[in-house]
Amino acid sequence: MAGSQDERDWLESLRVKPGQKVDLSALPTADKPNGHSKDAAEARMAEVTQSLARLQFLLYADARSSLLVVLQGLDAAGKDGTIRKVMSGLNPQGVKVTSFKQPTAQELAHDFLWRVHKAAPGKGEVGIFNRSHYEDVLVVRVHEMVEEKVWRARYDQINAFEQLLTASGTRILKFFLHISPEEQLERFAVRLTDPMRQWKISEADYTERKHWGAYTKAYEEALERTSTKEAPWYVIPADRKWVRNFAVARIIEETLLSMDLKTPKVTVDLEEIRRHYHAAVAAADARS
Repeated sequence: MAGSQDERDWLESLRVKPGQKVDLSALPTADKPNGHSKDAAEARMAEVTQSLARLQFLLYADARSSLLVVLQGLDAAGKDGTIRKVMSGLNPQGVKVTSFKQPTAQELAHDFLWRVHKAAPGKGEVGIFNRSHYEDVLVVRVHEMVEEKVWRARYDQINAFEQLLTASGTRILKFFLHISPEEQLERFAVRLTDPMRQWKISEADYTERKHWGAYTKAYEEALERTSTKEAPWYVIPADRKWVRNFAVARIIEETLLSMDLKTPKVTVDLEEIRRHYHAAVAAADARS
């Protein structure tokens, strides 16, 4: 389902072009899609959700390619909410969500991409990374966990890894959920007062805010160095949840539509199977 030209232009404006300099302070966190109110966007979301369900079925049936969705963002940017809202119509059997947390001892004994490659989606699957290999040029950089020469080398290593996945039939979409510090603080406040969400809050959420500038700089360089034609980054305005969800859903939809997904050609004799079917129906009627 294609949107209006204004809508497509807005989605394209969110993409980080290869070689583009990124200044996150100049990019909106509370933008709205061209020509859409909240009610209009939510009405369209219902249609897009149905479209994504159909396209996922075609991806599975076609079985020539896969889709990898990478979600990154500062705390409370809405990674979990995006997965819950945007992927609500997908068949769970064909979706694998991987959350990359602090590496285990086994994972630390391997290269930083070892655990990531294992989680890449297979043919016909949708893979979703809730945080990803990019943590190894973000938190590792901000907190000086390794030497600069180590994390700097990882940009090229990540690009090579994503080129390998692309060459193997995986389409990659990377979303940076761009939230303002004011909105983040408001969401923390909700977590403090909502008994269903209090478990998500921690002291680290507030102490990490001291590093906002360092994280911003780290994200800007990561976006600049690793947004490619084959594996683009999109900077998604995330202060408004409905805008965030709509943008991510529509970009995924447009990408799947561009993949020329088809159901496989029939390899059996349908007429022969129909004859067996009609014979079985006739026999059942005769017995009744």
